[in-house]
Amino acid sequence: MLINLLFSQPILFFIGIVAIVYAITIHEFSHALAGKLEGDRTAESLGRLTLNPLSHLDPWGFLLMLFIGFGWGRPVPFNPTFIKHRRWGPALISLAGPISNLLSAVFFGLILKVISITGVLPSTNYLVIFLEWLILLNTILAVFNLIPIPPLDGSKLLFSALPRTSKALRFQIYLEHYGPMIVIGLVLIDSFSSGHSILGSLFNWIQYALFTIFT
Repeated sequence: MLINLLFSQPILFFIGIVAIVYAITIHEFSHALAGKLEGDRTAESLGRLTLNPLSHLDPWGFLLMLFIGFGWGRPVPFNPTFIKHRRWGPALISLAGPISNLLSAVFFGLILKVISITGVLPSTNYLVIFLEWLILLNTILAVFNLIPIPPLDGSKLLFSALPRTSKALRFQIYLEHYGPMIVIGLVLIDSFSSGHSILGSLFNWIQYALFTIFT
């Protein structure tokens, strides 16, 4: 866990903190921006259309991210009454967060690629390590949020794609009610599954793929 680096490698701890703050801030800001572009000013009126991290960090979610490796930012609200596209608008607003993280990962990855090709900095340089943290955390945040279970962003895409039937509506209501417990349960089961961590294996594969591409 990141907190373990606080006393053993404080510089790496600080690098991890800044990378987490960036990934959460750009994610939540993009939700707010997409909401405004869709015609809803709810997030803007609440001061969420900003790159100020203090507006987007949830104290408990941030602390849990340090201590157990799983956390969250402050959810950005939107009012479906005001959005332009009633069916796909919620999906567009929700997907703006993961897309911003993926674009960030590509941007920082290209910088790292240039550094790697030119050899201008060694792999132990703190700037290189910071770029690696940014790439990894932004990608993991994007991929995790694309899981189609509420309250994760992928659920809005699922709900927009569902047919407008009573059966689909009941399924949506069920997921919205039990989704948070399902997500927490999956994370806890995955965390305590010795040698069979699905999320851990996925994130390790992502890490391997990313650094194969960008270094």
